[in-house]
Amino acid sequence: MNAPIPTPKLNTAGPAIAVQTVRSPGGVEAWLVEEHSLPLIAVDFAFDGGASRDPENAAGSAYLISGLLDEGAGDLDAEAFQGRMADHAISLGFDARRDDFHGYLQTLSTHRDTAFDLLGLALNKPRFDADAVARVRAQVIAGLQRQAKNPEVMCRNALYAAAFPGHAYSRPEKGDIDSVSRLEAPALKALRPTLLDRAGLKIVVVGDITADELAGRLDALFGELPKGEARPRPSEPQPIQGLGQTHVIDLDVPQTVLRFVGPGLMWDDPDFIAASVLNHILGGSAFTSRLFMEVREKRGLAYGVSSSLMPLRESAMLVGGTATRNDRAAESMKVIREEMLKLAEEGPTEHEVEEAKRYIIGSYPLRFDTSPKIAGELLALALRGDTPDFLARRNGLFAAVTLADVRRVAQRLFGNSELLVQAVGRPVALV
Repeated sequence: MNAPIPTPKLNTAGPAIAVQTVRSPGGVEAWLVEEHSLPLIAVDFAFDGGASRDPENAAGSAYLISGLLDEGAGDLDAEAFQGRMADHAISLGFDARRDDFHGYLQTLSTHRDTAFDLLGLALNKPRFDADAVARVRAQVIAGLQRQAKNPEVMCRNALYAAAFPGHAYSRPEKGDIDSVSRLEAPALKALRPTLLDRAGLKIVVVGDITADELAGRLDALFGELPKGEARPRPSEPQPIQGLGQTHVIDLDVPQTVLRFVGPGLMWDDPDFIAASVLNHILGGSAFTSRLFMEVREKRGLAYGVSSSLMPLRESAMLVGGTATRNDRAAESMKVIREEMLKLAEEGPTEHEVEEAKRYIIGSYPLRFDTSPKIAGELLALALRGDTPDFLARRNGLFAAVTLADVRRVAQRLFGNSELLVQAVGRPVALV
């Protein structure tokens, strides 16, 4: 009789990345990873707030501003600014996300002077020229018009509106056609200092630059921005409204798009790591999760189905979804609910837990194979209030998760099994 093949021991060593904390003479801080083997510099940064700081009647303001900062700044109009970026192969851009206003810069180190000059102008001296505002606003509206009948977008926006009524999260980050149509340059200029507020600023730099040089550049880039006051973290997460309800938006399409949300966990919750293992088992794995096997492989209800943990600054969700034929939407949600309840009542198997841990740990290095990826991972750590030493600790934390941990968290998250469900299509017997 052949002996079983031994399972290789998990390698829990984290990525070997040396992170320095650099502080400018003016008090601006950044994390730096020096990497001089390639002539590249990647800068990733984010200001606290983002689209959640949009005025209640002006949704989409932050997103529109993010599209305007590189459309002319200082003495450069839009064409000159974009031309200088193109001439020097500089990648520079901004985005208003739900909880932060994000920016990035990628450049050859030989073009660093030009790149940093352009970034400094975009942050500190954007022009908001009338023609640029009109053009970018028209582009945003055209995108919103295309999305107006997109079932995926409709479903996501409606889900957030139902989950967080009266809260900033209920508004789409890009706004809507009516709100964006009303946005003008004076209001955008007035909002910019609130968005670009140093109090919640996080900066990561990776590449061919020394700590001394970076310290000297930080003040020129960020030092003149308003300091502001740090926003306190909420003492309790914003509760998800509408649990147990199902909402349908009628749309004449052959498939129903389904999205569901249930309670999740914040980043700093002691159970978050175990919950990440649990989610991988439920719907986080592309081809081996329980939802994939039950919904697609066994029943052929949908091409894909997934779930993910989504901790926000002020709330935490477990979200998931699929798309299926109208006449099979009810069956799909029934199967999803059953699998969540089964995990709560019976728990996963030891094999499922160990395989999930093996994948989560084994795939981690793939997040660090380029300078922009390293910068992005570190920025995510900074935004959630963690420190660089998490890189070394992270795999060990996952390796320490036990079957009992995952079963306990499954009962905590899925024991109630109430979900808020949003559908777009013409589902049969879903409600």
